[in-house]
Amino acid sequence: MTTLELDQALNQQILGGDIMGPFEKYYAEEVVMQENSADPMPGKAANRERELQFVNSIEQFHGASVLSSAANGNTSFSEWEMDVTFKGGARNKLAQIAVRTWNDGQVVRERFYYNKG
Repeated sequence: MTTLELDQALNQQILGGDIMGPFEKYYAEEVVMQENSADPMPGKAANRERELQFVNSIEQFHGASVLSSAANGNTSFSEWEMDVTFKGGARNKLAQIAVRTWNDGQVVRERFYYNKG
């Protein structure tokens, strides 16, 4: 599969409501993930915990869409919108860009860019 095809397959699983399945399938053990300009978080185990915290913070998932995506070499880019209600909070529409670096069919680096507003 090409980088763009891998990215689209991962995104389709997330859009189908499965966040942790594609994390387990597509993310390398040595993955490094980063939120905006926060310190990078190395390792799949640490990032799994962070992903689970996010998933468990959601009271209701109203939907998501990928507005655009592209790939250049081993890097993919996707523009996301999500509509969620967090536990004990209000309904939020979130927008972010995910930039992923791929190696041998797995994400080895991912960085999210968004406005904390």
